[in-house]
Amino acid sequence: MSKDFGAPPLAADNREIVDQRLKEAAAGQGLRETLTIEWRTQPQVVEVIDMPVETLYFNPATHRIRAQRSFSPDSDRLLDENPWSSESQDYLQYLLQAKPDDPSKRDPAFADLKESLQEYRQNEPGLITRDGILVNGNTRAAALKELGVPNIRVGVLPASCTWADVNAVELSLQLRQDKRRDYSYINELIAMQEQIDTGRQVGDIAKAFHKRAATVEADLWILATLEDLRRRSRAGSAQLQLLDFEDAKEKLHELYRAWMKESKKNRDLAELMKENRLAAISLKFSKTDIRLIESDFRKRYLETRLTPALQPEVSAPQERRIPGMTRAVRPAAQPYAEAQAFTNQVLQAKALERAGAGEASEVASKIVEQARTAIEDALEPAGKDARVRKRKQAASDRLNDACQDIEQCILDIGLARASNSLDEEALDESVLKLKATLEKLARETKRSVGEPGDGVAWLLDAVTKEQA
Repeated sequence: MSKDFGAPPLAADNREIVDQRLKEAAAGQGLRETLTIEWRTQPQVVEVIDMPVETLYFNPATHRIRAQRSFSPDSDRLLDENPWSSESQDYLQYLLQAKPDDPSKRDPAFADLKESLQEYRQNEPGLITRDGILVNGNTRAAALKELGVPNIRVGVLPASCTWADVNAVELSLQLRQDKRRDYSYINELIAMQEQIDTGRQVGDIAKAFHKRAATVEADLWILATLEDLRRRSRAGSAQLQLLDFEDAKEKLHELYRAWMKESKKNRDLAELMKENRLAAISLKFSKTDIRLIESDFRKRYLETRLTPALQPEVSAPQERRIPGMTRAVRPAAQPYAEAQAFTNQVLQAKALERAGAGEASEVASKIVEQARTAIEDALEPAGKDARVRKRKQAASDRLNDACQDIEQCILDIGLARASNSLDEEALDESVLKLKATLEKLARETKRSVGEPGDGVAWLLDAVTKEQA
């Protein structure tokens, strides 16, 4: 359900200006500018007018900066309590100019927007409620304010507009194919989850966001995982926020794919692999490093490299009984409990380090550095073993690729036959080359394979008969 923030202080003044300028637009002789929006599932044409930038309000519910609001917990709290205060509006303007993955820095894209507005002025109108709340065009309004431009062109929503309408219209405008600037990754995840919470089906959300249903399911799994990490990171008053994972999109999608693949074989090992990788993702390791981390990473490579400070006591999990059930619930295995404890330790240290105050922050920074060093050291032998495994599997992988090419060749021969375009002489030469290659393969496998399996035995037998 959409939160109702109430009306801002200048709502009555803005309604008066809006009514006056709409009447002037209707009475004018020139070409009237309009904007088409999706209004309660139907197309709606609204009038466009000029409005004073300084009288308008940034939307506290905009998805553009939903995750970034948590950058300053105190300011975020004030936004909920009094979104129309000058302090809250200044905070929103600050976030609209900030980098999505690091709000402490100014976003270069905002500078580009300012430069474009200064050179070409406003190409597209924004959108407001009659109270003067910006539904679309918040970032443009922030840029125009900085440039000192007095007015902004905006469409005006119907007088019956509610906060639910504001959220729905903003989302529909963002999801247009011609949108100018995407939501940040985390804000898009939040927007999708809000749609799920309203009861929309995954298939409908996928169409709205121009994604496949499987991608939406992956995104929702990722958001649930990040919410869990945020909860586990709490250390006193310090806590990581969703925006701390803004730059981890590709790593998280790779994690989901690896988890899904492993889950089909062994769910427990999939969860263990996931937990091992989450610690590395939290520490900002690269995708190529994270790919080396499997379910056995801690046991084989990491455990012996952990300092005493990174080896907290983990009690053996006990079976527990749930009232009304006759059977006990199987506890998490000890390796998983140890991996989870390590990830929790990393998350909490990152949260304290991010808070950046006092002795606790300094201790946390040391924990983070020790964890990074331990994982870096463990990745070296893990990488070597991965390269060895890759060499061992290279021959079979190449044969599998060759089989796919031959399967395609069979289809091509059929198509050529149907169109009477088969070059039989060229095909014969290629088959002779294939025969010679298989003979070489047979000789090498005979030297290299001590106990041939069915496949190699067939190859050796076929070549022997052909030579005989």
